[in-house]
Amino acid sequence: MLELKDISKSYKDKNVLHDINLSIAPGEIVSLLGPSGCGKTTLLNIILGLTDQTAGQLLYNGQDISNQPMQERGFNIVFQDFALFPHLNAYDNIVYGLRNKKEKMSKDEVQEYIEFLELTPHLHKKIHELSGGQKQRVSIARTLMMQPKILLLDEPLSALDGVIKESIKERIKSIARQFNLTTIIVTHDPEEALTLSDKVLIINEGTISQYGTPHEILKSPKNQFIEDFILRQLDIKRHNIYQLFGESYA
Repeated sequence: MLELKDISKSYKDKNVLHDINLSIAPGEIVSLLGPSGCGKTTLLNIILGLTDQTAGQLLYNGQDISNQPMQERGFNIVFQDFALFPHLNAYDNIVYGLRNKKEKMSKDEVQEYIEFLELTPHLHKKIHELSGGQKQRVSIARTLMMQPKILLLDEPLSALDGVIKESIKERIKSIARQFNLTTIIVTHDPEEALTLSDKVLIINEGTISQYGTPHEILKSPKNQFIEDFILRQLDIKRHNIYQLFGESYA
């Protein structure tokens, strides 16, 4: 269980986040959703340990990790631009972090992740030879090799489109389910958040506008910002999204 209690962040006179309270259960997929500059990436960085909060507590399984260094938290991130090493092939990128991992992983365990992400045919390719979806899967595989307690994804679908985007969405869901891996995703795309996540945290100007399931948010938006940011943006796609829940709210 990851708990955020009264998390705030300020830079000089600017208040970026204010009194964020949040609980995420093991294995849940939670999206941090909001417009550019709302504070969602700052919140992700606080969870990761890359940025310190100004006030508040982070608890993981009841333990206060607020001042714990990033490398000791055991959380890992997949960056928006994949952050792969261009001079290495796909396999060497995938296993790169294992050289610094205390607990050794067997060849069978490594192969399990590779096969799960359907990367076997691409292992000897250089990064420039991979498609966007293949690069994303290599990046995810490299992160999973570190067996993170929590998987963080920063705009994981922004560089993808069409069938590839849908494929990666399903892959992220499968990873969370199969490994019971708590997954936190930053996105600015309402449709992406609502179709990918168990719960969505909507942030506006550094505060929580609403936190709930996609069903709850679509059926009962709590304020005008939710109406404007979510429902109006999705107006022409609303029918397709509602079909996911087996009912219509029109």
